Amino acid sequence: MQEQILILDFGSQFTQLIARRLRELNVYCEIHPYNKVPEITKDIKGVILSGSPHSVRQEEPLKPDLSNIKGKLPLLGVCYGAQYLAHFYGGEVGKSSSREYGRAHLELKDKNAKLFNDIKDDSVVWMSHADTILKIPENYKITASTHDVKIAAYSVTDEETHGIQFHPEVYHTDEGLKILKNFVYGICGCKGLWTSDSFIDTTIADLKKTIGNDKVVLGLSGGVDSSVAAVLLNKAIGKNLYCIFVDNGLLRKNEFEAVLESYKHMGLNVKGVNAKDKFYSALAGISDPELKRKAIGKVFIDVFDEESHQITDVKWLAQGTIYPDVIESLSVNGPSATIKSHHNVGGLPDYMKLKIVEPLRALFKDEVRRVGRALAIDEALLGRHPFPGPGLAIRILGDITAEKVRIVQEVDAIFIDGLRKHNLYNTVWQAGAILLNVQSVGVMGDERTYENAVALRAVSSTDGMTADWCHLPYEFLAKMSNEIINKVKGVNRVVYDISSKPPATIEWE
Repeated sequence: MQEQILILDFGSQFTQLIARRLRELNVYCEIHPYNKVPEITKDIKGVILSGSPHSVRQEEPLKPDLSNIKGKLPLLGVCYGAQYLAHFYGGEVGKSSSREYGRAHLELKDKNAKLFNDIKDDSVVWMSHADTILKIPENYKITASTHDVKIAAYSVTDEETHGIQFHPEVYHTDEGLKILKNFVYGICGCKGLWTSDSFIDTTIADLKKTIGNDKVVLGLSGGVDSSVAAVLLNKAIGKNLYCIFVDNGLLRKNEFEAVLESYKHMGLNVKGVNAKDKFYSALAGISDPELKRKAIGKVFIDVFDEESHQITDVKWLAQGTIYPDVIESLSVNGPSATIKSHHNVGGLPDYMKLKIVEPLRALFKDEVRRVGRALAIDEALLGRHPFPGPGLAIRILGDITAEKVRIVQEVDAIFIDGLRKHNLYNTVWQAGAILLNVQSVGVMGDERTYENAVALRAVSSTDGMTADWCHLPYEFLAKMSNEIINKVKGVNRVVYDISSKPPATIEWE
């Protein structure tokens, strides 16, 4: 039985960060919408209520069912969670006299508070709320304040219920990880058994039990997620795993051949399929990004289905789905709005009568890499930047042609190779080139040109949910621009994207 912490999500932008911090402490946790509380089983050691953009004072506040939780399990309310546990149990929450946002200094009021064990007085915490707790119920005790917030933290007499109006999960809270550790280790009694090795052992055992002697087909992309999923499955079912790597004509330069070669050394049973022409035909004349994604998805499923049928008695389809994919499919108010079609194979047609197996669906991206290292997968593969499922189709603005693909492949290759040569690759979360659907005037030699403009994009991030543009050295960018314009026929202008996510997205489409 895997010990775990349950996180109830009220829509905070920081909820995933809570989960990531607990995973750093080797404690397994799951995020569930506040209105879909799962069955409280013996393996759940504690519960955390997240923050929220909503207010407990609004006409219809977000109210979870805590009847099997409060007073029965250790409970930690963060921001909205803390205000909820005060307001609806005999206290009062009101609008702050001024918005409480940013750094504050914690003043410990109860030196014996378990949550603040070994936490320094005057420690910096991060506030982010427009409401504040004005009064706590009679059986509650203030455990910490700040200069502007009298009730920054509290505990409940005779039960392990705690509330904090700051965010321990963000980096700006100096000792936030220690506070969370005090909760999950000191209060909940977790032992920190969630490690890469334990995950591998448990997952392989579960895969053997679930799949048995059935055959599994997996679509490889050359990326981290599908590769780690493939190695796990290979260790569990060996020759019954059939991997298919489809060349959709939208991969990076020489990527199809290079990836196939790398898989040879991993002991995987992989078949490479060249389907460029089918994808180019399906994309002809399509400029709308969503229609491009759908066209690529349809052709991929058709090609994948055709190849799968050449393997007799396949029962399972394996996917490299990871935990952020799972979380994004949920929402505190029901299914989330579609920002763009997801990159994983989804919505399989009825004629593909396959059961789904997703070995990595419990892991964040950084955990996938750690598992990959524990599996001794080549670091060059594990350290690869994420690459979008639709490939270069969404890095070519407008319609797709083989010539446009050639241009963006050449530009991308120069940029990525340059990052590697100048020891910048590992400082970047994701990088690539975008072919703009505009031409610009230029001069080459004594001739006037009217050719394509390209944009370079490089961002820093921890999980892709938010991202900042990378401040690459001007000298490096100048060198890249010069090399691209001199070497790539059809390009006469290079720009660098300095937009962050949000409001922009990492990809342009």
